[in-house]
Parts: sequence; C-alpha cells; structure tokens
Amino acid sequence: MLIASYNRAELGDVLIVMTAPTTGEQQVTTKGDLVQLTDAKTGQLLGYNFLAASQILPELADAAAGAVDLTADQLAKLNAAITAAGFSAELALPEAPHFQVGYVEKMEDHPKSDHLHITTVDLGDRKQQIVSGSPNMQEKIKVVVANPGTMMPSGSVIWPGELLGVESNGMICSGRELKLKNAPQKPGALILPDDFAPVGTAFDFARGNQLFA
Repeated sequence: MLIASYNRAELGDVLIVMTAPTTGEQQVTTKGDLVQLTDAKTGQLLGYNFLAASQILPELADAAAGAVDLTADQLAKLNAAITAAGFSAELALPEAPHFQVGYVEKMEDHPKSDHLHITTVDLGDRKQQIVSGSPNMQEKIKVVVANPGTMMPSGSVIWPGELLGVESNGMICSGRELKLKNAPQKPGALILPDDFAPVGTAFDFARGNQLFA
C-alpha cells in the first residue's frame, strides 16, 4: 500500500508517503531531511515525510497539489534517500492501480441497512467485496473502483474496513467523487460503457472526462 501527496503551497517542499493507516501511537524518527513514522507498539512502517522532496524529485516543484502517482524510477530515488539516511524499511509500488475498471458480478442487500449493497467486483486478477450505497447499483455493470490505499481527488483516503459489520475493500466511485468534468453532482456510481476499457485496467481519467462532454 502506498499513498503519496504533495502540496507545496500549504506544506512546503514536503512529500508525504503513507504505507499503512495510523491506528495508535506513532514513533517519529528524524534523520536529516527525512522523517520516518512507525507504529509505536508493533514497529510497522506507517510512512515517510521527505522534507526537501524536490531535491530528490525535481519535477515535484511544478506538480499540482494532491495525490502523486509515483513511478518505479521515482520510487527508486526515494528508496536511495531512505537508505542514505540510515533507514532500512523501503517503499514498494502498490500491486494494483489506485483507480481500476471493475465489473459488478453480484449484488445483494446489506442485512443491516435499507440502502447499502454488498457487491462482488471482478478486477481482472482478483475479486473484491465492496459495500456500496450508490442508489443506482446493479449487477453486470462496469464501474470505477478506488482500491484500498487510494487518495481520492478530495484528499480523503480509502482504507480496508467494514460497514455495519460487513467487510469492504475499496469504493465504487461516482463521477462526482472522481471530479470528472461535467459529472452530475449527485450520488450514484459511474456506470462505464461496455467498451470503455477491459476489466482490471487502470482507469483513464482523460477518457473519463469525455464521458460527460
């Protein structure tokens, strides 16, 4: 799991990288321009703050504020900085894209809710259970899934969890939540055309912005 964000105007030249949700007390260790955050009890890596990020990744100086999709080359440079600072826990790219085209294979009503639905979503190489409150949810549709470990355009983060006691891994997104151009400003899953893209591929925001043209 890997979530990176950069907002020079608000936070200065700091790249924030999260690798796990914070559930308790943190251990914070600073070495030069690098801050490591770990779980105080388990020692699990929670992430790093790179305090002079553009010195490592000069392209960040012109980056728009928000989530950063790190490439393998960029990650290698960050890991080199981690090693040089004397830390041993390195970063790894997520196994799946943050936003992915999925296919709703199955849907059933949530036993403890009159508006939530339990869906089984095919993502190509795996299937995930996602609880959705979209009023237009149905079976046999293509949708956009935000996988666990994804930062939404709003800045909120999707973590694994549960809704009313039912496990949910990810979120089925609306056009509004994806901040697509001219998307309806109301609840409801974005239903993709059947020929939009193969199931399991990364969602193409540029093409998505053309859906409401």
